[in-house]
Amino acid sequence: MQLIVGLGNPSKEYENTRHNAGFFVLDEFAKFQSADAWKEEKKFSSAVSVAFVYTKKVLLAKPLTYMNNSGDAVFAIAQYHKIAPRDIVVIHDDLDLPLGKLRISQNASAAGHNGVQSIIDKLRSQDITRFRIGIGRSSDDKKTAQMEPKDFVLQKFSTEEKAEIDATARLAIEALETTVVSGAFEAMNQYN
Repeated sequence: MQLIVGLGNPSKEYENTRHNAGFFVLDEFAKFQSADAWKEEKKFSSAVSVAFVYTKKVLLAKPLTYMNNSGDAVFAIAQYHKIAPRDIVVIHDDLDLPLGKLRISQNASAAGHNGVQSIIDKLRSQDITRFRIGIGRSSDDKKTAQMEPKDFVLQKFSTEEKAEIDATARLAIEALETTVVSGAFEAMNQYN
């Protein structure tokens, strides 16, 4: 079985923020796959669902810990279901990528993303597949260009930005299907 994790912060105040791009993309994937309803699993500190991508069963999870403690939830799920790091996909925001850019990587460092670092630390492995969703700020926008990164990622998407993220989510859904069916290497070849 494979595990697909979307990263974000669970409180209402963080809905539709840039830092919750992982939650958003995973929610869209769950809808597209007609996955089971989200169910809170306290033992995993996560909302979980099950989807079938063609005939392959996939576990979906949104950690209900805060971003920096995502590894606690992912480790609990992986250990309980005996899922190896190489069978885990993590979807998350990436401040270093232009808005709406999708980049798939495997067995790479966290590159400063605290949620991903938490997962790598808990699993004691970086052999996970990452779907990085670009939320980078435009150098044309003087207001956001001056913001601290922690403040920028917690801002809500503008209407225009949300349209870009919607398009990225549609592309990510295709890439996630490819990853589940044919593997991350094939997805990287097609979508990077």
